[in-house]
Amino acid sequence: MAQYYDKANNRLVYIEKKAAPAFWDDHWNVENFKKAVEAQKNNSLIINTTRMFLQNGKILEGGCGIGGKVYSLHYNGYSAFGVDFAKSTVKRVNKYFPELNISEGDVRNLEFDDEFFDGYWSLGVIEHFAEGYEAVLKEMARVVKKGGYVFLTFPYMSPLRRLKAQLGLYKSFKEDICNLKDLYQFVLDKIIVKNDFKKHGFILRYMKPWDGLKGLKDEISILKPVLQRLYDCKKGIISFFKSVLSEILAFFAGHMILMVLEKVQ
Repeated sequence: MAQYYDKANNRLVYIEKKAAPAFWDDHWNVENFKKAVEAQKNNSLIINTTRMFLQNGKILEGGCGIGGKVYSLHYNGYSAFGVDFAKSTVKRVNKYFPELNISEGDVRNLEFDDEFFDGYWSLGVIEHFAEGYEAVLKEMARVVKKGGYVFLTFPYMSPLRRLKAQLGLYKSFKEDICNLKDLYQFVLDKIIVKNDFKKHGFILRYMKPWDGLKGLKDEISILKPVLQRLYDCKKGIISFFKSVLSEILAFFAGHMILMVLEKVQ
């Protein structure tokens, strides 16, 4: 995967394969599909974060993939909905989990009424659109009611990534050379994202970086072989150590950031 720094927008650009519906159908074609969804039943990130701001209500996950987070919200007392444009994946979810309200749809053009939802989860979605996330944001602002919340995650310019950019350690992005038709994702500036949401009536209420181990291993190539083995390990005490280490590293090298934004206008 080719990686570039876009100085004008303070973001990284990852070029490999366009994150289109067919890409996601292939990505979500996991073994033990039913088990993979059910494993998310008590997803602590989703449930704990949601309960900090909403005790009940209607919540949409835009870009829900295999539906694990929708499953988690549903079985923890929320009226949960999911949409995804990966057609085959949605059909598979509907087959195994007919009780879940998951449908094919485009987060840039949702088929829900204005102010229909109390909350909206968007997990690693807004960074995949070559044209930017403005259309996605407009739909969030339309379907979330005043006083509702958007729970947003995306890969971001961590202190480590900002340092590397300042030191000139990334290739420079040149639009006439780098073809965005093959965009996989952007790594975004959290301040720009916050300000874009503010323009549409949202105020940031909570923010937390996470996945520091991935952020470090992906950015420090000399450490990657060792850190990759640790990252992939799922054994008891090592897994616990990995989680603690990742939390500590997140403040400097977090791969993703979580924002909770309240719609106030």
